[in-house]
Amino acid sequence: MGTRAVAHPTRTHVAPFTVLQIPKRNRYFTKGVSFVVQLPPGQSLTSIARPLPPDLPSLPMPVDPASLSVVTYPHPALRKRAKPIDKITDEVRAVAKRMIELMRQEEGIGLAANQVALPWRMFVADVPHSDNAKDDRSLNTDPISATRGPVVFINPVLSEPKRDLIPVDEGCLSLPDIRGEVRRPSEITITYTDLEGERTTLRAGGLLARCWQHEVDHLDGALIIDRMVPIDRMKNRAAIKDLEEQFESEKPL
Repeated sequence: MGTRAVAHPTRTHVAPFTVLQIPKRNRYFTKGVSFVVQLPPGQSLTSIARPLPPDLPSLPMPVDPASLSVVTYPHPALRKRAKPIDKITDEVRAVAKRMIELMRQEEGIGLAANQVALPWRMFVADVPHSDNAKDDRSLNTDPISATRGPVVFINPVLSEPKRDLIPVDEGCLSLPDIRGEVRRPSEITITYTDLEGERTTLRAGGLLARCWQHEVDHLDGALIIDRMVPIDRMKNRAAIKDLEEQFESEKPL
């Protein structure tokens, strides 16, 4: 800086440009230390001071897919609205692959990025075909209600819901041991970007349509406990409290 400060009585310090008080005769006080600044002739501290540079923008840290795991309620990530993905990169592909692995390990049919604590607008789904009509998941229906394998949905947008509300019990990988009746449209359209960067539109019914709606809820920070009919919310109150207490107990000190 080129400016010396002589502290009283004996120590010498480099004078900071930010001071807490500026009394007369160039005597300064900062954090309880009194010192006199020796300035070039004809200059004052305020004339040579320069503003501190602004903080550099924080750059996102690279994601290690192997470190990802499914988080449970009430992890804060589950309540944050996910942000659109600007570009399909190798990192996005690697994270999608890991999410599919986790979904299968947990025996789920869908998993949103919020559920692995990433604020990305992306989810994966795999609703396998069943010949049992009661399962409500088939590749032979119009519209389809199953997938031919795992699908990655990036920046999904839902539209054209059928004007009905069908009650079905739903669970969630982030709310273990909690189930409740959620009413949703039986058919819906989704527009999304795939891993090749192509924008695609599909329509589905049955379990696949429900899965899409469940996962997009996650991307908007909503959970099935927000959607449940009131009586099921009451039934799950103790289980929800147990999850909250467990989460608090596992917080690092």
